[in-house]
Amino acid sequence: MKAGVVVFPDSNCDRDVMVALRAASGGEPVVLWHKESSVPPLDLIVLPGGFSYGDYLRPGAMAAHSPIMRAVKERATAGTPVLAICNGFQVACEAGLLPGALLRNASLKYVCRDVHLRVEQSQTVFTARYAQGQVVRIPVGHHDGNYVADAATLDRLEGEGRVAFRYVTPEGEPTAGANPNGSARNIAGVFNETRTVLGLMPHPERLADIRLGGTDGRAMFESLVEALA
Repeated sequence: MKAGVVVFPDSNCDRDVMVALRAASGGEPVVLWHKESSVPPLDLIVLPGGFSYGDYLRPGAMAAHSPIMRAVKERATAGTPVLAICNGFQVACEAGLLPGALLRNASLKYVCRDVHLRVEQSQTVFTARYAQGQVVRIPVGHHDGNYVADAATLDRLEGEGRVAFRYVTPEGEPTAGANPNGSARNIAGVFNETRTVLGLMPHPERLADIRLGGTDGRAMFESLVEALA
């Protein structure tokens, strides 16, 4: 599997996701600088976490208009899988790759802790190594992770099986207390219409090695390698 990781000014999780990709695939990811206007042939494109452009205007708004994003959108339209994590999720929504938007956390505070997620859709290149309904532990670290969309969009995401993960208790219940940011319907991640673009606020790369305290995130990268290698 040949993967590329887009790096914007103030990206800070690009190296982390490269480490996870390298461990899962055995290959070296390609660094895609935001000013580049083309993307080489790749099996996967990753929009990593961070604070692109310092979150000026609003998170992801400026990065969505970086030169590289036109090529990323073209590749995504052609079917190349795109994994958008945290700030990458914000960028993907701002760029129109995914529906909805990410607003300020309901608490108005930065949230940095482990959360529990329920796998809502396992039949994708991103989630095939997870079981439907499985509860996993993954860290979050964001100030603007409150996923919102109008009721019709939320209903469509639910009806089309495009909700990827949901914030839940360790027992798998989507309660208000399990929701770290106020996201609508406890949604932690969503797919595009073809399920080839995944955006999620939690960081699977931060729990992909036992030395980091757990391996619940590793299955996402193993799923991608298995599907795309």
